[in-house]
Order: sequence, then structure tokens, then C-alpha cells
Amino acid sequence: MSTNKKLRLGPLPKTESTRVTFSCPISLKAELDRYAALHAQTYGETVDAAALIPHMLEAFMAGDRAFGKRRTLKSASLTKSPDA
Repeated sequence: MSTNKKLRLGPLPKTESTRVTFSCPISLKAELDRYAALHAQTYGETVDAAALIPHMLEAFMAGDRAFGKRRTLKSASLTKSPDA
């Protein structure tokens, strides 16, 4: 794969975080490690595979149209006035 093509997951922003622990198949962990290595090669900054997971999940959720639509509908219903 050419390293001049940007990955879907761009450079990681600095954010506040909380720790969440989860289990995944060994094969997925290996893929995450490979992605982290490619990410480091592409952007010149070493990153642990675990640091990528929140950003991958955020991108996944942002791209999920059904989730976005429901979130928008729920948000709209919470902001409606009782008189509406």
C-alpha cells in the first residue's frame, strides 16, 4: 500500500478521555496493531492501537445514518417546548 494515501482515520486530536476496557478476538487485536503501525508510518507519530479505538468508534458512529437520524430526532424532541 502506498504511504502517500491518507488513511480514513487522520491524525489523532488531543482530547480528554476516560478508560474503558473491552475484550476482542486476537485476530482483531493483530489488525489494530497493523493499523497502528501504518498510521504511525503515514503520519510520523507512533500511536498505540488502543489509542485508535475511540477515534475509530467515533468515526463509525458518525457515519451510521440510522444512529444519527435517531439521535437528531431524540434531540429535537427533548428541545421542544411543552406548548408545541
